[in-house]
Amino acid sequence: MKATLIDANVLLDVATEDEEWLDWSASMLTAALERGPVVINPIIYAEVSTGFETIESLDEALPADVYMRAPLPWDAAFLAARAFRDYRRRGGTRSSTLPDFFIGAHAAAAGMTLLTRDARRYRTYFPRLRLIAP
Repeated sequence: MKATLIDANVLLDVATEDEEWLDWSASMLTAALERGPVVINPIIYAEVSTGFETIESLDEALPADVYMRAPLPWDAAFLAARAFRDYRRRGGTRSSTLPDFFIGAHAAAAGMTLLTRDARRYRTYFPRLRLIAP
């Protein structure tokens, strides 16, 4: 079974019990866990950490025996930079989007499905990436 990379927004929805997205994110996360391995990378870990005061509480919310921790592949870094360059050439002005490009590129380079609720940019810059999104 193919692994699913879990975007930070889904994990934060569950951790913070987001009023709008909790039901969708929790059910999609449960389904991903039933299908096979779920994966996070250091970028996702860092993004999720903003919702926690200590590393211990973060690690309790993202136990390593549930969320496989994968390093970012070198080819994904290259792919992320190319996607970000294309974004800027198309007139994109947000500089905070680079982490999203690393996440999309990681899933694409590793052949994983990406579970996210923010699919627009991923669909544009990683058109072959398998997504689970609303």
